[in-house]
Amino acid sequence: MVIKIWRSFTKRIFSLFFKKRKDISVGFYGPPNGGKTTLANRICKDWTGEEIGKVSKIPHETRHIQFKEEVEIKYKEKSLKFKLIDTPGIATKIDYEDFMKMKMKKKEAQKRAKEATQGIVESIKWLDDMDLVVVILDASKNPYSQVNITIVGNLVARKIPVLVVANKIDLKKADIKKIEAAFPEYDVVGISAKKGKNMNDFYESILKLAKKV
Repeated sequence: MVIKIWRSFTKRIFSLFFKKRKDISVGFYGPPNGGKTTLANRICKDWTGEEIGKVSKIPHETRHIQFKEEVEIKYKEKSLKFKLIDTPGIATKIDYEDFMKMKMKKKEAQKRAKEATQGIVESIKWLDDMDLVVVILDASKNPYSQVNITIVGNLVARKIPVLVVANKIDLKKADIKKIEAAFPEYDVVGISAKKGKNMNDFYESILKLAKKV
């Protein structure tokens, strides 16, 4: 009887010490058209051979949470396996008339606006499940916006490790220094997800940040 109890006890102890760690959840957040899905597609295609979602020039193409399980990246003999979660773009205001300016019919524009609003609520809720967040910003646009303040405020409140990505550095108006000045508390890496520029810097940065999880 004593031997059985001892075996049961040691089995539980070993399971605690040697239990395989679950894959971490990495969320992609940012304003619409910053390049979240483009970056997610780049990563998934690089490491899984499949893309995760559709990309469009029209804002709020991604209106629902989409994810890819067990994405594993490797760089300089280091690796990280994670669940990649691409979220709808965060916005402080969504007006269906803005979609109509892009040649959408009224009914379609209203539907898109409604779905986009629901997507934002869903994105914020999912923050509670994130182990690490990548904030993707368009490096050619002003980073001092109400949307970015809202995103960062939610992340600070939850104390989630963050990597800021200054995307679209291939554009003439891109200014990484302005992004760095806006978010001095976070590491900033400049990339072009569309052209695959500086992706190794991105992989190195996210592997470094994952150590904090």
